[in-house]
Amino acid sequence: MTDLHPLELPDTDWHAWLDARVDAQLAEARRVLDEVKDGSARDASTVLARWNDADIALRGADSLAGLVSEVHPDPAVRELAEQRAQEIAKVLTERGLDRELYAVVDATDPDALGDDADALRLREHVLRDFRRSGVDQGDDVMARLREISERLTVLDQDFSRVIRDDVRSIRITPDRLAGLPQDFVDAHEPDDEGLVTITTDYPDWLPFRSFARDAAARLELATAFLNRGWPDNDAVLQEMFALRDEQARILGYRTWPDYDTDVKMIGTSDAVAEFIERIADAAEPSGRRDAAILLERRRRDEPDADGLDAASTSYYSELIRRERFEVDAQEVRRYFDFAKVRTGLLEVTGRLFGIEYVPVDVPTWHADVASYDVLVDGVRAGRIHLDLHPREGKFKHAAQFELASGITGRQLAEGVLVCNFPTGLMQHTDVVTLFHEFGHLVHHVLGGDQRWARFSGVATEWDFVEAPSQMLEEWAWDADVLQTFATDADGTPIPRELVQRMRAANDFGKGLFVRNQIFYTALSYEAHRDRPADLTERVRLLQERYDLNRYLEGTHFHASFGHLGGYTSAYYTYMWSLVIAKDLFAAFDPGDLFAPEVAHRYRDRILAQGGRRDAADLVADFLGRPFDFAAFAAWLDRAPEVAAGHS
Repeated sequence: MTDLHPLELPDTDWHAWLDARVDAQLAEARRVLDEVKDGSARDASTVLARWNDADIALRGADSLAGLVSEVHPDPAVRELAEQRAQEIAKVLTERGLDRELYAVVDATDPDALGDDADALRLREHVLRDFRRSGVDQGDDVMARLREISERLTVLDQDFSRVIRDDVRSIRITPDRLAGLPQDFVDAHEPDDEGLVTITTDYPDWLPFRSFARDAAARLELATAFLNRGWPDNDAVLQEMFALRDEQARILGYRTWPDYDTDVKMIGTSDAVAEFIERIADAAEPSGRRDAAILLERRRRDEPDADGLDAASTSYYSELIRRERFEVDAQEVRRYFDFAKVRTGLLEVTGRLFGIEYVPVDVPTWHADVASYDVLVDGVRAGRIHLDLHPREGKFKHAAQFELASGITGRQLAEGVLVCNFPTGLMQHTDVVTLFHEFGHLVHHVLGGDQRWARFSGVATEWDFVEAPSQMLEEWAWDADVLQTFATDADGTPIPRELVQRMRAANDFGKGLFVRNQIFYTALSYEAHRDRPADLTERVRLLQERYDLNRYLEGTHFHASFGHLGGYTSAYYTYMWSLVIAKDLFAAFDPGDLFAPEVAHRYRDRILAQGGRRDAADLVADFLGRPFDFAAFAAWLDRAPEVAAGHS
């Protein structure tokens, strides 16, 4: 790698800078693509190189606009970013439906590329993308596909914006905060009427559902949380599903899931349905066992309780962890101060992957953002930006956003981690989430030494991208790892015996977790396959079939299920990739998770490859065999070890 310079973000006037930056990148892309179509004779290598030039510009504009629309504190800048993102999406659609451009690429001679496997793969993928966009359709059909694509861009933005902006709340008397951590109570002072406001944002919702003793208050907040986006997003989703279905049928597929899975590891829509049933069946025994334990505990407080739901499961799961496994999440929080966790995360991943993080003082979109250069063998390989605390108007969940694709000798990979963690003490679940999302960031940077933008970073099949992040979560459960950064206010490391109990407590409830994920999976799949007229009723039916939590009356979960936007019908990828992640992790020595041979082999054969090869081949190269379900099944069947004196 040569020493390249990262993108310089502005100190002020983001509005003008964003506009100018997107204008320049779109102009460059149009210029290059027009040049490719000018009729001049060009060999395959030249055509692909020019395609790549345009791809770099378009991806840069698209990534920038997408990020800014979710994180910039100025609503006017966010609105501009959304507008520019729509324009960029139109250009991408036009490129995909450009017959002249398709003809030029199709006319290139693959034999002229010789044994250049990367170039041959790029040519194959570009032509496949053209065909999947409908470039070989008639004029009227192409015009309709263009309309569908542009409308879907707007709908996806509308869907996300409604979720982001729809912050609901309840107002309760301070005594109803009983059970919550003192720092939570201190941060929620009564108003002039003596009432405390609790919102549906995650820093309020997650602790409240886990620790608030007041069942009625939990129910009130859970109902508000599950009604975010309703009713506005119901109509948005119905139109979104209809347009995706129409697009798939135009292109010769039965349904949207058939179209979507055609370029994924899983291969077919029917395979998704089979996978749902396979995983649901596998999780049935442990899920039922854990649900029975939770319900028995709930009935001690509420004798007439006849099931579990979103207002009770997290609370009673925490009680069971305290009572059966002697793990008190509030006690555990003492060891996870945000600043120490962030430092520890960098040290752990640096040691694991042989990289170094150097803090840099550079302009960004907000003072909360911490930026680091990432060095590999002393050479800058990329830059990361950590935007980890909540604020008004910001993306509500946790995700990695691309800022720039890494291109060998031309452009550094830059990624952004956008989360909503507290600034003080964190729950361990937050620590696990941070490790997970950071896995995407590392993948983006280490996979960013690529010649072709198409294969840079997290560029594998979509149903593999979660696997490296899910595997990295394992380091957040290892006592040796945690003791390097998880210390209390006096500097005492988290006790090894406590970590062992945390692991046992985590084993409790995994069947419930998997069944809940399969409910989400079935919803994303069936909503697209069947397009039910009443989405709320389909939520109810699928929750009764797959989830061990009951449907909460009067709620409309689908209206805030953000993955129905970006993941469309493919939420199955979370469980599919977890199967792979468990198999990947089995290759590591549990007694030495930092053993350099396996860690560096994983880094080089999977992460650093980006999308240069199919994910199944990357995994087989690392494991020495195709992946299988054995490690996942063993994990699911492993019973939690109850603390001494409990049964």
